[in-house]
Amino acid sequence: MTESSQLAADTDAPDGVALPPPRPPLDGWTWREIGYLLANLPLGIAAFVVLVVWLVLGIGLSITVVGLPLLATGLTACRFYGKLERARARAWLGVTVAEPSPPRPRERGFFGWLWARLKDPVAWRHALFAVIRLPWSVLTFAVVLTALLVGWPVLPWLARWLSNVDRAMVQGLLSPSDELERRIAELESDRMVVTDTAAADLRRIERDLHDGAQARLVALAMGLGLAKEKLAEGQADDSVARMVGEAHGEVKLALQELRDLARGIHPAILTDRGLGPALASLAGRCTVPVTSSVDLAERPAPAIEGIVYFTVSELLQNVSKHSAARQATVEVWRSRDRLLLQVQDDGKGGARLDGGSGIAGLADRLGAVDGLFVLDSPVGGPTRVTAEVPWRPRP
Repeated sequence: MTESSQLAADTDAPDGVALPPPRPPLDGWTWREIGYLLANLPLGIAAFVVLVVWLVLGIGLSITVVGLPLLATGLTACRFYGKLERARARAWLGVTVAEPSPPRPRERGFFGWLWARLKDPVAWRHALFAVIRLPWSVLTFAVVLTALLVGWPVLPWLARWLSNVDRAMVQGLLSPSDELERRIAELESDRMVVTDTAAADLRRIERDLHDGAQARLVALAMGLGLAKEKLAEGQADDSVARMVGEAHGEVKLALQELRDLARGIHPAILTDRGLGPALASLAGRCTVPVTSSVDLAERPAPAIEGIVYFTVSELLQNVSKHSAARQATVEVWRSRDRLLLQVQDDGKGGARLDGGSGIAGLADRLGAVDGLFVLDSPVGGPTRVTAEVPWRPRP
């Protein structure tokens, strides 16, 4: 039974039945909305006078040295005003609005701070809020005050309608841009991924040089030094020939390691002949038979080629080490403004992004360049990895 029908039944009830207790015409929410609407006028006048005059002076004096810092300070004050209004709407209207991210100067120092404040879109929206709010505050104050004096029966509905407009203004002008905030967070994450990846690659190159080619060249220098001493002493026997032979072997091994290291940095075949032959070379070095197919009418930018090459290289290494597959395929093609690749094998499956095989790092690296990485690897196989990166034409 609804409240109105219950009230009707109680009213028509016989004598001796207790009627429901009388209720106040205005509940707590309505009084909070009324207080919010009445407080809009003094706050709106103060904000308009302080912020708008400050901004007008800053814009007017922007041709002088003082104008731009004054304008930047006014925009900073707009942010504080927006924070006050968000807190007031949260306490009185029940509207929860997330706090926007602070401005991030690209450069340190005064000029970095100045430029970040001048182009802050959040502060400019808060300034627009202060301008729009003044005439609205005058209107709502007059309507609510009149309703309090002569139209209190309709005051709850008026307060709700007017406060809903305030709720929309707060959410529309004082809330952060979801897309902008998401993009900022993505770019910050991508920057950290790129920085960590670059540092890891430098450590890997340093380790390979120190443990590989450098160690062999040190052994080569020592062997040639001993052979030189024996020759200087006139001992041109079989031991000298053996030392020279060992040194020659060390030279060949050092050259091979340097070639492998250079291929790991950027393979010459990729620069000279493109993705097709480079991926065919990767397929030939894989321990699992691999069929590669590259369907591209033109070559992409060198950076995109490098990303695709090393992605396929990492995936084929995982196929060799972990998949127990009998065969695999590599396909690369272009779809509008995206370059797609797919690596598939008929192995045991069960690969995961958190499986410790380097796939998670590969997904992070692709994400850092606005790429996508999709892993489909049910237990029992097959495993299919689909990735895409932005297409950029070769200059």
